[in-house]
Amino acid sequence: MNNMTTPVLEARDVTMRFGGLTAVRSVDFTVNSGEIVGLIGPNGAGKTTFFNCLTGLYIPTEGTVSYKGTVLPPKPHLVTMAGIARTFQNIRLFANMTVLENVLVGRHTRTKEGLWSALLRGPGFKKAEKASEERAMELLEFIGLADKRDHLARNLPYGEQRKLEIARALASEPGLLLLDEPTAGMNPQETRATEELVFAIRDKGIAVLLIEHDMRFVFNLCDRVAVLVQGEKLVEGTSEVVQADERVIAAYLGEPFEGAPGEAEAAEVAAAEAQNASTKGDAQ
Repeated sequence: MNNMTTPVLEARDVTMRFGGLTAVRSVDFTVNSGEIVGLIGPNGAGKTTFFNCLTGLYIPTEGTVSYKGTVLPPKPHLVTMAGIARTFQNIRLFANMTVLENVLVGRHTRTKEGLWSALLRGPGFKKAEKASEERAMELLEFIGLADKRDHLARNLPYGEQRKLEIARALASEPGLLLLDEPTAGMNPQETRATEELVFAIRDKGIAVLLIEHDMRFVFNLCDRVAVLVQGEKLVEGTSEVVQADERVIAAYLGEPFEGAPGEAEAAEVAAAEAQNASTKGDAQ
């Protein structure tokens, strides 16, 4: 386990309300450099809402999110430029672009060439384009898809599409990578390969925060795990500490604990999240 304790990400007192419903309530959360941190919790716990607060998709009702000591701007592309990249629960690749083109799209926040240079295709543009392509190919080598550079993204098997999405996120050269259910829908071999890939990403000096339902994956991988239940952080610690906590077991089994708002409210929060996400999607 890495002993470095330089904070990369700091969320302080983050609260997110949708109308009268509180989806995330006063959550404090830190990811340090060189760490792999897991965020777990039952369905409707507010994990994705919290992720969206960290990446600028939602502006928290209360609280702040900082990256390397600077409060993040509430715009996803500015958060990416600051150094945070993410993948999504539902794969969001450009299906009719090639594997290489998908990674090049992820590079756009890091290229300095302006619109006129691109339109005129001058020497500066050509040089930047060549550098971008070289960097994209390095990432495809890293994830094991270099031989499929010219394949259309939609023709890749599911596990490789997930890998490609990670490569596209890495193309923005983040200091922190957020993975939203990276092993969803994967078979055991693909899950194992993803585990190795996340360790390799950390070895490159990139901190990782992930939401995941596969408990074995989380507990094998993470230096630290935080449990979100009904929008609040229930417990946080090493895999051993979290696995041994009876409140965590109760939360997953659906047993109420003191102050729990109950299933009906959790369902309403999930519905409000979905509604907000769809209106956000339309606005993007």
